Amino acid sequence: MIKKTTKKTMAKKPIVKSHASKKAAIKNVVVKKRRVQKGAAKKAVAKKPAKRVVKKVAPATPLSAKFIVQPVAPELSKKEKKKRVGKLHKSVTNREFKILIKPLGLDRRNRIDELSTKLMIFCKKQGVHFAHLDNVTTGLRTVYFFDTPNEDLRNHNLILRVRESREDVWIDDWCEVTFKCRARDVGASLAFNTLPSGKAKSRARFKEEILRGDAIGSQRQIYSNNAILDAVPVDEIFSHSLSSAMMMFPTLNKLGLPKNTPLDVVGGTKNKILEACLPLGNLVFGAGVQAHCEVAIWMRSVGEPIVGELAFSYHVNDKNRKEAKAHKRADKFFNALQIEFANWIEVGSTKTALVYGKPE
Repeated sequence: MIKKTTKKTMAKKPIVKSHASKKAAIKNVVVKKRRVQKGAAKKAVAKKPAKRVVKKVAPATPLSAKFIVQPVAPELSKKEKKKRVGKLHKSVTNREFKILIKPLGLDRRNRIDELSTKLMIFCKKQGVHFAHLDNVTTGLRTVYFFDTPNEDLRNHNLILRVRESREDVWIDDWCEVTFKCRARDVGASLAFNTLPSGKAKSRARFKEEILRGDAIGSQRQIYSNNAILDAVPVDEIFSHSLSSAMMMFPTLNKLGLPKNTPLDVVGGTKNKILEACLPLGNLVFGAGVQAHCEVAIWMRSVGEPIVGELAFSYHVNDKNRKEAKAHKRADKFFNALQIEFANWIEVGSTKTALVYGKPE
């Protein structure tokens, strides 16, 4: 007998496909997968961020890189100033205290005698020993500055100064050339190497210059990194282009200026200053801290004073660097000196600033 097949048995019975149909089905699945993968890859490429191109910067070499003016350090708070009083930077070799004085009457000896007498009386009040110098002679010299028409040196905190010694009316055959970087903080001043070429003999000085502050009886500092050449032939002073100065001071190449950039006396040759210096005496502030005191008078010509400067300065060395009490005493003396000579004080910061017509 032949058994009848029910619907249930028919449903459970597997459908057998031919070999060709199986192969076609697998092929369709593979094609679909490939299409999906290609679509995903296109979207990924569209969303992929662009690669950042990082430029490699070669390290600057000291002599070839252009010199950049260092930022000025922010003004210290009163608390920080108190902490630093009497503490000197390790690079400082000299401290110079300066106040400008009014030019009226400075071409007369009795006015200088009056100033000297007033100083001696003031020192007694302050308890500072003052060794007055008698029968000293007044030194005469011509002072002038070199710069480009755009004052590129000045704009980079650089000063190129010449001093010609005089005996009576005669100029010496040799002069002093000073190249300095002067700024309001130590880092900016030390940023530029002012030393001359290897052949030239020079003296290096790093000076802390203490000037009158905004108010009489206060002070502020500027730092001066100096290279001083004592015996330069007058006839070999810089020609009318920067290249001549670059030969003496090679680091001027850092400014990136063309060698044929004009270089001349600031304000023209008529702006040369006649300077008269008269030593007044020595001030003793403590162990190893003895300052030389003098008055300098700047004139257009004899009998035409422009401004005066009352100053005292002393050397700093390994022996006296840590004499904080003596340094504090010098600071205190300078502040009190301004109050004592308030009627003598001229508005301004430095003599160089007067030549350029720009404050320091």
